[in-house]
Amino acid sequence: MNWKNNLILEIENSLKKPPVELTQSNQENYLKIKTTGSINFDKQIYLYNLNINGTPGFEVVNPILIDNENYLINRGWIPFEKKGSQEINFFDEKNIIGTLKLQGRKNIFKPDNDIKENYWFSLNRNDISKYTGKEFSKYIIYLDGNYQFPKPKKITANISNNHKKYAITWFSLAISILLLYLYFRKKNY
Repeated sequence: MNWKNNLILEIENSLKKPPVELTQSNQENYLKIKTTGSINFDKQIYLYNLNINGTPGFEVVNPILIDNENYLINRGWIPFEKKGSQEINFFDEKNIIGTLKLQGRKNIFKPDNDIKENYWFSLNRNDISKYTGKEFSKYIIYLDGNYQFPKPKKITANISNNHKKYAITWFSLAISILLLYLYFRKKNY
């Protein structure tokens, strides 16, 4: 529990700091950055996800070249009907502010990506490499800003921290099993 509390505090402190120039910083998880780059709209990835209200749609993820290094930038959420529309591609490549976040792993319950239809369920590094022909940084840039579409995802330190609930649940189960054991043991004598 202490480890989780320290991690949350570290993330909160990192998110409060002003953005630093990406190419002149030590890259780390939850680092706020500013940079410029060249976005590849031809290899735009549509990652299935829910918005903050639970509405299904896509997160728009693009390859971006920053100082000769390839990154992915998550520009935010759009509804299904905006997929492929030109209005989602208006973006200021010269003034990018965002948060670095380590790329997560695929959940075993998520389906495979449909690369041919550009319908993604996870950012599987092998699939991304096949789709784009490039290798990318282990960090994804999550765009900050007041864009209407795509609507950037708000990065926060809201990490599940339910240790007290877990402890109560497991102790309750242990006591219940002990009581059942004692009941059946007494019944059989």
